[in-house]
Parts: sequence; C-alpha cells; structure tokens
Amino acid sequence: YGHLEDRDVRRAVDVAVTAVERNWERPEAGLWELEERWWTHSRLSVVTGLRALAAQLPEREAERPRALAETVLARTRARCLRPDGVWARAADDPSVDAGVLLPLARGCLPGADPNARRTVAAVQQELAEDGYVYRFRHDGRPLAEAEGAFLLCGFMMSLVTHHLGDRPAAYRWFERNRAAYGPPGLYAEEFDVEQRQMRGNLPQAFVHALMLENAVRLAG
Repeated sequence: YGHLEDRDVRRAVDVAVTAVERNWERPEAGLWELEERWWTHSRLSVVTGLRALAAQLPEREAERPRALAETVLARTRARCLRPDGVWARAADDPSVDAGVLLPLARGCLPGADPNARRTVAAVQQELAEDGYVYRFRHDGRPLAEAEGAFLLCGFMMSLVTHHLGDRPAAYRWFERNRAAYGPPGLYAEEFDVEQRQMRGNLPQAFVHALMLENAVRLAG
C-alpha cells in the first residue's frame, strides 16, 4: 500500500469513505443511469470497493471501511436477496440484472458463496442468448426486440465465471463477445444477436476496458 502513504491519496480515501457513510442508503440512478431506486448493483459495488480498500490499509485503519462494508452488505442482503438465493435487481424489483455480475466478479462475495452461483445461473437462464448477455428484461417482449445484447455484460459474465473457478466457461464467454467487433476493430455498446451487427454507441470505452481486463485475467 505504498501509494496510500501519499497525503493527498489518504485524504481522497477519507473523503470517499465519508461519502459512502453519508449516502449509501439513498436511492440513486444506478449503473444504467435509470430512475432513482435502491439498486442492488450499487450497494454490492460499494461493498467490493470498501473491502478492497481495507485490504490495502494498515490494520489500525482498516476497521472503518471493513465495518462499513459489512453494514452495507447486511442491509442489502436483507432488502435485495430473493428467497431463492438470487440477488434481485433492486429492493423493489425481484427480477435479475446482469449489472450485479460485476461486483460478484470482483470479489464482493467469496467464490464459494452459493448466492453468487445462483445469481449467475439465473442471469444465464433469463438474460443470455447464444453466448451474449442482455442487461435486464424490459417487459414481456423477446429480449432482442427491446434492445441489443450488451457486450459489457458478456465480458462481465466471463469475469464472474472465472472468479467462480470455471475457466473453460470464462474462455467461451470471452471469445464469443470478443469476436463481436466491427471492421475497424472497435466495439459498440450493443450487439444485435439476431442480425449479427453492432448497435448503440460506437466506440464504447467501457466495453474495451472490460475486454482488456478479461484478457489480462484469463492470461494470468
């Protein structure tokens, strides 16, 4: 944690933890920038970040973010974990959301946690099609009629299956989504699974970033 010895970095850490303490229970717009609700992804991401931070701090200073992470996780579990052990999309929405995969992939819960595995299985069953993953189900229409598959979510699925110890599946998800680039070698936001063409914003930076993170992890 050598970089944490820098005074400005430590001040930034304190500001971040304080902001979480003051705001984590407030509704917000979530990963997909929708209406303000109590989104599961946001809380699990906070838990992931706080635990990662605590792991880098001296023990005498790690207790604050570690205890806050446990508080957020306990409250989120009470409000957002379905009776079947699947993480719901939000406190008031029991459907599944592929966005939850990212904090699970980055160590929010231990790899052996059954709720992580149940959530991944639910996303694969309800939101995956032909090796691609949709964000969430908008309504009763077939997934492809509402929007394209999100390449970001496909790379999330690769990361989380790798985290859960299934390397062959991680490689399959990675290669399927890696191949969905356009002629200039760039990725769009979405991929039309039925028409096999790019959709949405092009290029989409977060897709490239997660593709590179996948490549590094799988290579390791």
